[in-house]
Amino acid sequence: MFSKNRLNYLKYLSVWAFALLLIPGALWAQDSTKTGGGGDVAAGKTLFDNNCQQCHSPGADVIVGPGLKGIMDRRSMEWLIPWVKNSAKVIASGDPYAVKLYNKYNKTAMQSFSLSDEEIKNIFAYVQAYKPGPTGGSEQVDPKGQTANTGSGQSNYFNLVLGVLVFVLILILAVLFLIISVLRRYLNQQENEGKLDEEDKEILHEKFNIGKVLRHPALLGGVAAIFLLVFAQAGLDTLLSVGVQQGYAPTQPIPFSHKLHAGQYEIGCEYCHTGVRKGKNAGIPSANICMNCHNAVKQGSPSMQKIYAAIENNKPIEWVRVHNLQDFAYFNHSQHTVVGGIECETCHGEIKEMEVVQQQSPLTMGWCIDCHRKTVVQGAQDKGDGKAKNAYYDKLLEIHQKDSKKPITVENIGGLECGKCHY
Repeated sequence: MFSKNRLNYLKYLSVWAFALLLIPGALWAQDSTKTGGGGDVAAGKTLFDNNCQQCHSPGADVIVGPGLKGIMDRRSMEWLIPWVKNSAKVIASGDPYAVKLYNKYNKTAMQSFSLSDEEIKNIFAYVQAYKPGPTGGSEQVDPKGQTANTGSGQSNYFNLVLGVLVFVLILILAVLFLIISVLRRYLNQQENEGKLDEEDKEILHEKFNIGKVLRHPALLGGVAAIFLLVFAQAGLDTLLSVGVQQGYAPTQPIPFSHKLHAGQYEIGCEYCHTGVRKGKNAGIPSANICMNCHNAVKQGSPSMQKIYAAIENNKPIEWVRVHNLQDFAYFNHSQHTVVGGIECETCHGEIKEMEVVQQQSPLTMGWCIDCHRKTVVQGAQDKGDGKAKNAYYDKLLEIHQKDSKKPITVENIGGLECGKCHY
């Protein structure tokens, strides 16, 4: 009876360990859908917004550079990594594809980027995860295919914990199977010496029964736990998405194509949104601004008649607001566009490609905080792009650079203080 009790106990432990091993495996498989198959989509989105979107779109070609849709089908990662790091070097090597691309875009070489291989993989994971938006005119990342609210650090931490858990469970399984093997060897020896009773022999020579294993309470409990965790995570994701209107593209009272006005005719954002570099709000254009062009353009259009009627009746056009922040959240456009030097596309996406404007970014607290943690503070000496200089932080940067090589981010100058965004 000594052998029977202990052998069965070890078998039960093995089944439990295997069932537990299924749980992190299922979670890991589910989390892997967020990585684009070769990188962190959330981290790639941030890197793309900060480094690439001024010239590239994850979709079709733009005026400045080629669109990246389907790039992984055309080029391998072994080709893309050196191209991003130093495109001029790849062109100089005589690579046919690189030379053709260089000539197609008026012999304008892409700037070199000091990015790690992992960061470049993250960027293209984000590009792969990009999907057509609901309006058909622009594209967006499936909210379930990226983790903008959590940041890459949390995703990496989650993977690390799962990895350690899987390793421990595999180690436990290996030890249990080793103990079972030693016990069986011992019992075989006892049987050869005639020291085992019939009940012990029955346990020793018991054949493996897959049906019995599948009906084992430990395995059933493990499967139930997996389903429970999956449903719990789905419920949590649903709760976290409440109030997040990423992809929101309302129908406006007058059809307006940003793709036509901002894209084809290259009308600057601040021409219509006059407060974007001057005030807290970007502002919604009045009918008078429309008339600066449309007093002579498409006068007979039915849509234009609505603008004429608004002017005649002295009643503003009731545009539907697309980007909405909670009343308790403070945001100043001029602080970001002038002081921070942030381009409109960083938050609003490829407006020049949108037939109907939609909310591109989640605009959640986590998204803002993640940006403040990663955005490097720049002074006048850091900007050689011909745009408005900001010397406000020059003295601070000068003092900081004497003692540290680590750049100052918005977080370091109070960007995460509650009072900065909440009254």
